[in-house]
Amino acid sequence: MSDLLSKFDALAAERAGVLTAGVRDPFAIVMEQVKSPTEAVIDGRDTILLGTYNYMGMTFDPDVIAAGQEALAKFGAGTTGSRVLNGTYQGHKACEEALKDFYGMDHAIVFSTGYLANLGIVSTLAGKGDYIILDADSHASIYDGCYLGNADIVRFKHNSAEDLEKRLRRLPPEAGKLVILEGVYSMLGDIAPLKELVAIAKAHGAMVLVDEAHGMGFFGENGRGVYEAAGVADDVDFVIGTFSKSVGTVGGFCVSNHPKFEILRLVCRPYVFTASLPPAVVACAATSIRKLMHAHDKRARLWDMSRKLHGGLIAQGFRLATATPESAIVSVLMPDQETTVRMWQALLELGVYVNMSRPPATPAGVFLLRCSLCAAHSAEQLEAVLQHFERAAAETGLFRQAAE
Repeated sequence: MSDLLSKFDALAAERAGVLTAGVRDPFAIVMEQVKSPTEAVIDGRDTILLGTYNYMGMTFDPDVIAAGQEALAKFGAGTTGSRVLNGTYQGHKACEEALKDFYGMDHAIVFSTGYLANLGIVSTLAGKGDYIILDADSHASIYDGCYLGNADIVRFKHNSAEDLEKRLRRLPPEAGKLVILEGVYSMLGDIAPLKELVAIAKAHGAMVLVDEAHGMGFFGENGRGVYEAAGVADDVDFVIGTFSKSVGTVGGFCVSNHPKFEILRLVCRPYVFTASLPPAVVACAATSIRKLMHAHDKRARLWDMSRKLHGGLIAQGFRLATATPESAIVSVLMPDQETTVRMWQALLELGVYVNMSRPPATPAGVFLLRCSLCAAHSAEQLEAVLQHFERAAAETGLFRQAAE
C-alpha cells in the first residue's frame, strides 16, 4: 500500500538531521507565559519577543482586553455558525463599521482569519477566463486563493514594474484582470513600489488588490498601509488585512468602495462555509482598530525602533535583507541553514526570540533570522537585543565563517 506521507520523507530527514545536532526545534516553541507584548517565558527563561508581528503592542491594551471580557460575558464563547446563518452578532457588524471608519471605505467584510480573507476574496473575484497577475514573492494565502479559483495565474518578478507591464501587455485586453500586490513583504521586510505598480495595472484595465497585513497600523497618515503612504488609495479596488498583526487578535478582512461588493457575502465560500469569529475576538478587534486611528505616537516610536535596530545590526557587521529600514521587519541574512539554526538557538538561550525562516517560505537559497519590532519595545530591550546578537555571532563563529 502506498504511503501518502512518503513524499515528505526528505523534509523529515532534513529536520531530523538538524535536531540531532542538539538544537531546539525552531518550529515547536511553547510560550509558557506571556508577560507583555514584548516579553514571554520560554524554557523557564524571561525572553524578549522579537518575532511576533505584534507591531503596535495591542495584545495587552487594557481597553481591548476589557471589551473582550465584556463580550465574552454577554454573548458567550462562540457563535457555532457561519456569518450567513446564525453567526452574525452585533459585534461582527460593529467590527466592520470600525474597519469602514478606519479605512474610509464604504464596505468591509470580516473573515475568521487573514488566510481565509485572501483565500476567499482572491478565489471569488477571478474565475475561469480571467487572469490573476501577482508578485512572485506573494504570500502562501494569496497563492492558495489562486489555486482555489479557476483563473489563469501570471507571475511577475518581485517588485518589478517593468516585468509587470510586460506580462500585462501579453494578455487579451478584453479579459478580466486582477493584479495582486502586498504593501510589505513579510520575509524580507521590503515594501512594494505601489505608485508605479498600481499605475501600470490601471493603464492595462486591471483591478487592483493590495494585501496590507504587515502595513496596517503604521504606514500612511492614518496608518492604513503602504497604499495610503504611496498616495494610490483612489486606484486600489480591494484592501486585504488581518487582525493578527497590528490589531493584536485574530481574524481577517477586506475593505472596498466597489458598489457590488456586498454580493461577496453570498458567493465567497471561505466566508459562507466557515464559523464566524467568537464575540470576544471581534469586540477586541473593533476596540483596537478604533484606537489605532489615533496611534500617531506609537507609529513614530515603531519607526524609530526600526531605524535603531537596523542601524545597530549593520554597524555590528550583519548582512540585512534591505539596505535601509523599510518596515517594522528587520531580516538578518544567514549563509546556510545550519548557521541559521545555530544562531537562532544561541539567541534563544541568551533570551531573545526571533523567527527562523528558510525556503520555501523565503526565496530559493535565502536563509534568515526575521525580527519583528513592536511599538512597546523599550530602549533597554533594544540595547539588550543588539548585545545578544553580537554575542551569538561570536559564539557561533558567524563572522569568522563569512571571512573564510
